Amino acid sequence: MNKDQITKRIIENCAVAVIRVKDQNKLLKVVEAIYKGGVKGIEITMTVPNAIQQVELVTKEFSEDMIVGVGSVLDSITAEQAIDAGAKYVVSPIFKKEIINTAHNLNVPAMPGCFTPTEIQTAHELGADIIKVFPADVLGMAFFKGIKAPMPHLKLMPTGGVTLENAGEWLNAGACAVGIGSALLDNEAIESGNYNVLTENAQKLMANIESKRTVNNILI
Repeated sequence: MNKDQITKRIIENCAVAVIRVKDQNKLLKVVEAIYKGGVKGIEITMTVPNAIQQVELVTKEFSEDMIVGVGSVLDSITAEQAIDAGAKYVVSPIFKKEIINTAHNLNVPAMPGCFTPTEIQTAHELGADIIKVFPADVLGMAFFKGIKAPMPHLKLMPTGGVTLENAGEWLNAGACAVGIGSALLDNEAIESGNYNVLTENAQKLMANIESKRTVNNILI
């Protein structure tokens, strides 16, 4: 897939699971559990121990149906290493032109983190495929509605403040997809090895998204 096809798949799937597990040995089981629940977008953050190797492991273990990306990327060298390991998209909590350029040179989407209207539009003009609005809980859904009114061309993804119960509302507010971490990935369940909880959470998330995917009977 090229970067436009990957971007399209992310938007179609609507949800990206932001994975920050402390124990790398649990990662595959976590990914498998949420995949069973219907979440196909996986973001393995650089805060995971041996993150690059874990990206490679997960991409080899699962089918093309799952879209595995890398998150918490702060520089272009890390972006290149992760893409070489199999990452299909690059997510950053910050906005750096060099990260966008590196991702595009390797034909994968770049999803920089932005906070202000000017920063968001600048990232769009520099080719950002989806803009991660972060931390979205500080700004809220009203911010998305306000931004999208004069700039409907933007593809925005909130990270921070997305829950199993409000994911669909973010889409209705103007998001093209949502990034979700702690609300989906119950730390206690992971620690105890109760991965069924993660599958159930993923099912709840996708059910909520599906129930809110239409506004006035128009598919988002």
